[in-house]
Amino acid sequence: MAVGNFSRRDFCAMAAAVAAPRRKAVLLRSGWQLVNIGDVAHAPGMLGVLSKNLPDAEIIFWPAHMDDGVERMIRRGFPQLRIVQTASEVEQAFRDAALFIHGSAPSVISTAQVLAWKQKTGKPYGFYGVTVSLSGEAASPALDPHIRDLLMGARFVYTRDTFSLANLKKVGIQGPEMGFTPDGTFGFHLLNEEAGLRFLKESALEPKRFIAIVPRLRYTPYHKIRKVSWSAEEIKRREAVNEKHAEADHAKLRTVAEAFIRKTGGKVLFCPEMTYQIDIIDPLLYDPLPADVKKHVVRRKTFWRPDEAASVYKRAMAVVSCECHSPIIAATQHTPCMYLHQPEDGIKGQMWRDLGLDEWYFPIEETRGETVAERVLAIHADYAAADRKIRAALDRAHKRQAETMAYVRRILETT
Repeated sequence: MAVGNFSRRDFCAMAAAVAAPRRKAVLLRSGWQLVNIGDVAHAPGMLGVLSKNLPDAEIIFWPAHMDDGVERMIRRGFPQLRIVQTASEVEQAFRDAALFIHGSAPSVISTAQVLAWKQKTGKPYGFYGVTVSLSGEAASPALDPHIRDLLMGARFVYTRDTFSLANLKKVGIQGPEMGFTPDGTFGFHLLNEEAGLRFLKESALEPKRFIAIVPRLRYTPYHKIRKVSWSAEEIKRREAVNEKHAEADHAKLRTVAEAFIRKTGGKVLFCPEMTYQIDIIDPLLYDPLPADVKKHVVRRKTFWRPDEAASVYKRAMAVVSCECHSPIIAATQHTPCMYLHQPEDGIKGQMWRDLGLDEWYFPIEETRGETVAERVLAIHADYAAADRKIRAALDRAHKRQAETMAYVRRILETT
């Protein structure tokens, strides 16, 4: 029977829609710089954590930076996602969202945005998977009074390493729920199989018959990438530190490459996590190698997105990196991974120990290349054991994310 121009079915459906409670919305601030696949991976990683653990919530994504390629990648993984960028879209998101989350990051990056939310809405907010430094580092600026106030006013502050958690307690941060939860990139799950498999085929890299190695200078040369506020003296100091350590650091990576090739007959992929690293692969990694070793080396010549990198890392036997996030992306694909941690890269490396990956974590100044090579060859000798180890670490990461997200869910339910 029709009611006016509506059938009974239409009428009932409309009535049900009116009666149904609107889903609570979470506004995520993430999407950091685009010159680093780790920073790009933060956003889809956090979106993965939120969508998995808050299935009944609407997720609204407010990116700090996003280009067309990154947007396509995110929309492939999260086709129903609402992304806000214009002022009017953000204003509407402020009205719609019940909770603001500052995503995983090397520090509290979006202070202005958190402050705007706090002042304009008065609704709860929190920080999820951030590093908090007290002394100030290249990777994580020191805690200043402005950020301290924002932390004190949050409902939760979850740090991505236990050193940061200790720092919060040391300076007397009280009020928010606090704890450790690993980097949001552990929630990354996107792949670009088409691009990844094409690269592997063109490079003649066979699954589990190669390792990937990622270089890094002690200080990222941002002055060559974008406008910075550093003085000429500061630029000179950073370049001097890079020059001092570049050969010694990368000689250790070359030792790993040579040992793997000679002992296993496999290949090595030199690849970047940041754009500038494409230019240092040849002088610091490839050129000094013996000619017979070079025959088994592939060099990535172009930058990539984290989903393509994930498809390649998925098929590597191991990833050995002086950057933090390529190993994390590898871990999400159950690939054994090692982090050679340079002191200038901050305190975030502690998360490897927090997740039980001590054996694959190497403070670079305390580490010989031969030691790293031995650990890589041990993975080759007993891959099943290495597979169990990385899966256990990933399970620990996801379990901790689920535990902390349970608290976030309770905030939503009571807001």
